[in-house]
Amino acid sequence: MENEPGQENLEQNPCARTVEEELNKSFNLEASLSKFSCIDLDKELEFKNDLIDDKEFDIPQVDTPPTLESILNETDDEEESFVLEDPTLLNVDTIDSHSYDTSSVASSDSGDRANLKRKKKLPDSFSLHGSVMRHSLLKGISAQIVSAADKVDAGLPTAIAVSSLIAVGTSHGLALIFDQNQALRLCLGSTSVGEQYGAISALSINNDCSRLLCGFAKGQITMWDLASGKLLRSITDAHPPGTAILHIKFTDDPTLAICNDSGGSVFELTFKRVMGVRTCESRCLFSGSKGEVCCIEPLHSKPELKDHPITQFSLLAMASLTKILVIGLKPSLKVWMTFPYGRMDPSSVPLLAWHFVAVSNCVNPMLAFCRGDTVHFLLVKRDESGAIHVTKQKHLHLYYDLINFTWINSRTVVLLDSVEKLHVIDRQTQEELETMEISEVQLVYNSSHFKSLATGGNVSQALALVGEKACYQSISSYGGQIFYLGTKSVYVMMLRSWRERMDHLLKQDCLTEALALAWSFHEGKAKAVVGLSGDVSKRKAVVADRMVEILFHYADRALKKCPDQGKIQVMEQHFQDTVPVIVDYCLLLQRKDLLFSQMYDKLSENSVAKGVFLECLEPYILSDKLVGITPQVMKDLIVHFQDKKLMENVEALIVHMDITSLDIQQVVLMCWENRLYDAMIYVYNRGMNEFISPMEKLFKVIAPPLNAGKTLTDEQVVMGNKLLVYISCCLAGRAYPLGDIPEDLVPLVKNQVFEFLIRLHSVEASSEEEVYPYVRTLLHFDTREFLNVLALTFEDFKNDKQAVEYQQRIVDILLKVMVENSDFTPSQVGCLFTFLARQLAKPDNTLFVNRTLFDQVLLELLQAGGIVQFEESRLIRMAEKAEFYQICEFMYEREHQYDKIIDCYLHDPLREEEVFNYIHNILSIPGHSAEEKQSVWQKAMDHMEELVSLKPCKAAELVATHFSGQIEVVIGQLQNQLLLFKFLRSLLDPRERVHISQESLQIPPCVTEQFIELLCQFSPDQVIETLQVLDCYHLEETIQITQKYQLHEVTAYLLEKKGDVHGAFLLLLERLQSRLQEMTRQNENTKEDIQLKAVEDTMVETIALCQRNSQNLNQQQREALWFPLLEAMMAPQKLSSSAAAPPHPHCEALKSLTMQVLNSMATFIALPSILQRILQDPIYGKGKLGEIQGLILGMLDTFNYEQTLLETTASLLNQDLHWSLCNLRASVSRGLNPKQDYCSICLQQYKRRQETADEIIVFSCGHLYHSFCLQSKECTLETEGQTRWTCYKCSSSNKAGKLSENPSESKKGRITSPQIKMSPSYHQSKGDPPARKANSEPVLDPQQTQAFDQLCRLYRGGSRLALLMELSQNRGGDSYRPFAGSQSGPAFNSIFQKENFQLQLAPPPVAED
Repeated sequence: MENEPGQENLEQNPCARTVEEELNKSFNLEASLSKFSCIDLDKELEFKNDLIDDKEFDIPQVDTPPTLESILNETDDEEESFVLEDPTLLNVDTIDSHSYDTSSVASSDSGDRANLKRKKKLPDSFSLHGSVMRHSLLKGISAQIVSAADKVDAGLPTAIAVSSLIAVGTSHGLALIFDQNQALRLCLGSTSVGEQYGAISALSINNDCSRLLCGFAKGQITMWDLASGKLLRSITDAHPPGTAILHIKFTDDPTLAICNDSGGSVFELTFKRVMGVRTCESRCLFSGSKGEVCCIEPLHSKPELKDHPITQFSLLAMASLTKILVIGLKPSLKVWMTFPYGRMDPSSVPLLAWHFVAVSNCVNPMLAFCRGDTVHFLLVKRDESGAIHVTKQKHLHLYYDLINFTWINSRTVVLLDSVEKLHVIDRQTQEELETMEISEVQLVYNSSHFKSLATGGNVSQALALVGEKACYQSISSYGGQIFYLGTKSVYVMMLRSWRERMDHLLKQDCLTEALALAWSFHEGKAKAVVGLSGDVSKRKAVVADRMVEILFHYADRALKKCPDQGKIQVMEQHFQDTVPVIVDYCLLLQRKDLLFSQMYDKLSENSVAKGVFLECLEPYILSDKLVGITPQVMKDLIVHFQDKKLMENVEALIVHMDITSLDIQQVVLMCWENRLYDAMIYVYNRGMNEFISPMEKLFKVIAPPLNAGKTLTDEQVVMGNKLLVYISCCLAGRAYPLGDIPEDLVPLVKNQVFEFLIRLHSVEASSEEEVYPYVRTLLHFDTREFLNVLALTFEDFKNDKQAVEYQQRIVDILLKVMVENSDFTPSQVGCLFTFLARQLAKPDNTLFVNRTLFDQVLLELLQAGGIVQFEESRLIRMAEKAEFYQICEFMYEREHQYDKIIDCYLHDPLREEEVFNYIHNILSIPGHSAEEKQSVWQKAMDHMEELVSLKPCKAAELVATHFSGQIEVVIGQLQNQLLLFKFLRSLLDPRERVHISQESLQIPPCVTEQFIELLCQFSPDQVIETLQVLDCYHLEETIQITQKYQLHEVTAYLLEKKGDVHGAFLLLLERLQSRLQEMTRQNENTKEDIQLKAVEDTMVETIALCQRNSQNLNQQQREALWFPLLEAMMAPQKLSSSAAAPPHPHCEALKSLTMQVLNSMATFIALPSILQRILQDPIYGKGKLGEIQGLILGMLDTFNYEQTLLETTASLLNQDLHWSLCNLRASVSRGLNPKQDYCSICLQQYKRRQETADEIIVFSCGHLYHSFCLQSKECTLETEGQTRWTCYKCSSSNKAGKLSENPSESKKGRITSPQIKMSPSYHQSKGDPPARKANSEPVLDPQQTQAFDQLCRLYRGGSRLALLMELSQNRGGDSYRPFAGSQSGPAFNSIFQKENFQLQLAPPPVAED
């Protein structure tokens, strides 16, 4: 293996030491010589080298070099699929990887590529990017090269290699080694060796800068130790003799190098040291006999990428005259890619260059190869299996031929064309950043070596032609710097830092370009950026500070260069060119503080500049780039525009301003004075969150002229349109005139606006104001547009409850305002109904509008003469389709098609019930022909089922009125049994309240029986009630019907009506027994309460039957009814009384029901008969009376209770009657106290009358009369031969005019029953008739009888005497009980059987005094 350089003990050439000493003496390397640095300018993957502080070149320091992670995280869009432009150019699958055959593959492109070059020039990039590259002359090295040529005959420079040292080869075989300070460290070789080997044609320095390989024009190769300057190897047999070394390259392996000779062959050189002897083994990689290789480039990896998986292959790229090859030297030799050129200009130079780039977050080597004007980029990857894949990237088409290609970093490449013009290109965007001429370098070309002139020119013509422009060894790159070797100098090219680029523009007074470039740095859009590091915010802050400095300088220069004299327009133009730049960049940097403080103060020194500044703000405000302005600037802005009479501009500015920068009161006043309504609305909305006040103000302006019927002015029309737009924006959630309302305020604003529009009256409403003034005003202003606003609002509504309510409310108001008023034109009303029709046609419509309104509107239009505008048949079709039945009716009536009108009524759900009246009117009112009536009746018959289903009672009334004789025909029309049942019930049942004369109807019994049968089907519960009111039916047939449907109660009712009481009883008894059996067989899951209720109901019906008919039956017949019923109720108890049977769960209930039967039959059956019948029972007749003990004791308790109740009642009645009669007698016999001692008619004292026959009559009211006076006033009444007197005064004040027939109903003191005292006058004669004396005896006269009757009537029921009389008459009857419910015997009318009988035990009221 190779040892360290310091261990080499070979002797140096004395001549070499002499030359070095000569050079060191001749060149005084003072400190003033320029220094250079190999700077790390690649911000992605370049080495991080030590920096050189060379003040002469002002090389900038890099603050923080980028890390590998930052490189991998950068976005890169370079990856693209490998799509070949020519499919035959590359076919990796068909390449023999182990073949070294370099013969060119025949190209399928027969065209001349030279004619296909793109001659399109790239635009001048100086104004966009400034000066990207900085080129400098290395004065120290250049001076020493010239001095060496003159003083030691070193010859002209021929090759250069750069690492941390710079090696320059000369034409006389010397290699000059310079350090970083441009000091000559070594001079390797000698002129004598140069005479033997020829000029140095190629140089290469290894990675650690310890070895130097020199290739010579005559084919020799030497290796030098750069630390000691010793010659380590001199190789003469590495390749065929007689060929010059064109390229010599170290690989990453220091023991492996590649050389390329002028014969086109490529050899691998392996350096070894065996037993202290250094050797070199050579292996041919490519033979020039199969195609000359004129360029080689091994892949060099940087220290941070030494572990990259691709480095283990030691890739080598070779460019022949026909194709590109990429081979792997390790672990074994293998060809990985072959790419043929196709047809090229034979004089163009093949170029190769490797560089690691980051694509898709992965770092991989990229090979750039070019020949002529096209640069191809190939991305090389290694997959998981270990194979290498090549992906073609976006290629670069140029308009010039290249002679050199150099990577300066992974994004930027530097190209040198054939006319020695340098081009800096951004690889990703393919944008040309800068071009410059380098003809002053006097670049060294390697043509003589390619032609192998030192060995006699034994090369091919093709290779010699390529060598005309070959400069491979004259250009070398290292650390982001490119070194160019000239005939007398060495130049270095590098990227300028971002500050340098800006300073370069500032020195040229290109301030606008400098600001544009700085902004591109700020936004990260600049290309080839050097010196900006850190995160984004830090980079932006650094650039922003620099931009602020430039802006201050720019403002000072603008003010300084302003022309002091001349027209004002010239000054304005000057500031219009400069001030917007300041404003623009201040806003871009978001430095409003700087703009409105220092910049504004600075520009305010010049009034013209100040005005231009304020006007420059307008477009930024209107575009919302500038929202907030300081109050002072805003005030100056408004004043400036007011002075220039630009109030419309002020309004536009206000609506884009932040409300906090405005003086709201000042702005509102200004807006009203200058009629800036948009600005006024904006201030109200944004400043005060007030959305209703602007509408109120605008309504106050446009409403009065509209209400007065005046024509609006243009300004008022504009205000109305603004109002409509404002309402539309509020309802849609948008701010007016631009922007959006805050989301939290949108529902509130919508509700407020809706509530405002639908107000019944305005705030300051007069008494004459009509309802809904705001809606009315908008409709009068522009009906169509207001409805369009509502339509758009309804589109944005969500289907929530409140929104639906608002929509419906608005629609109702519109209809009320427009339809119920005549001050809207038909066109406006038409717009309303068009709007409504569109809303109703929506699939998700929730509005309700009475369809009759549409019908009515169209009907009115037709009746007003609009019919002439339509073809009648088409109008009928449209109306039928739209279901406008009133229109159809109108058209049918015009054509006398009355029968079709019936269809219109039946199809119209709102008027379908009116069809009966319409048919009745057509058939009743004269004026219609018989044919028309017949067609109407026939149509009614055809739709009879619909008519009956619609209104059965109306249909029955219609049939009974007009076609009573065709009832059976109608019945035949009704196929639906339920409809037939409803029809017959309406026709026959008088309880349906149908206005039908039953006498005029001749309904056969069969129809009634059909109705009864339908009733049994559809309403069996109502059969008995209906039969009670029906007359015309046969009992036998009806009984058969009820038996068919097993309606036993109904059958029993009919049998009873027929007179077969026993048959009815047996039917009910059988029903009762069956239900009792069901109850006794019940199990646990049976609903016992329901069965018990059924038994009780049947028992009650049976008892009622027995009670109704017992009065008309003899004792034997009664027992035939009651005893079977009793036995039926006692039968289940007999079963449960047996020892084997368990007790029945309803035993107690059955006993209670049995007691009810006993109580009911006790009225009609004597108690001994009942007990005898029970004891005759076989079960109870065998000494088991204890089992019926409860039953018998219950009967006895009942008897005792009733007896006690009867006795108590009789006693109470007797006491009551005695007390009442005592009070009545006391009242009748009590004396009367007259109020005065004179007659109330003649006004004379009763004592002074001389008539002996005259009597004094005193009434209970206190009035006193003479009998003659009362007779003269006709105050007497003869009743049953008795004379009854009436108080004249009381009857006169009551204005009755005659005696009431029912004094008990008169008010007290009005008509008074008098108490008459038959006493003679003061001078009574002795000859009174005997009759008068008899009348004075205390007996019940008619007046007293009347008083007694009045007392009896105070009780609601019968008199107590009647009660006592009936009780005494029936006290001893064995077969009668006073409270029995018998209804038989029409002659017997018991007081106890009356419905209003009530037993009142309260004492009677005290009689009035």
